[in-house]
Amino acid sequence: MTKPRVGIALCGSYCTYERLFSQLHALADKYELVPIMSENAAATDSRFGTAAEHKRRLESICGAEVVTTIPQAEPLGPAKPMEALIIAPCTGNTLAKLSLGITDTCVTMAAKAHLRNGRPLVIAFSTNDGLSGSARSIAELLNRKNVYFVPFSQDDPLKKPRSLASDFTLIGAALESALAGVQLQPIIS
Repeated sequence: MTKPRVGIALCGSYCTYERLFSQLHALADKYELVPIMSENAAATDSRFGTAAEHKRRLESICGAEVVTTIPQAEPLGPAKPMEALIIAPCTGNTLAKLSLGITDTCVTMAAKAHLRNGRPLVIAFSTNDGLSGSARSIAELLNRKNVYFVPFSQDDPLKKPRSLASDFTLIGAALESALAGVQLQPIIS
């Protein structure tokens, strides 16, 4: 039996990668994962590891080469459709681009190409300005058809009072709910 195809697109927020990778193993058992990394994620080394290490690890879990360019991402909509696309971690920058229809990275192209098929886009974000600069983008996307959020909460209320982050342990449950056309509740925990 063929596994359903699900895209997994990574943006910056490198501090969340470890939490994401731990969830991808369970998803890989159930879905054919299509790995996508934003151009910055695929090229930027950080104190959380090198881009090459992250890319190798993602390819190992997914069993496929990572999509890293707009031309590679565009066919994921019409020519190679997926049942769902997860953007995790989704940065505040990418949230803003999605809310405004800006398509200038392989992740935003994959999302645009995917949404035109009317299938679910699942967003697991991590942003230091979720209760300030990114709040408008989150609100806009919460009202979009076929866009679903992994439940989120304040990241570190004392040190980063405006920061919000999705609960990455709920990615699988949020995906299942989105595939059924339902937003996993509660959205804010």
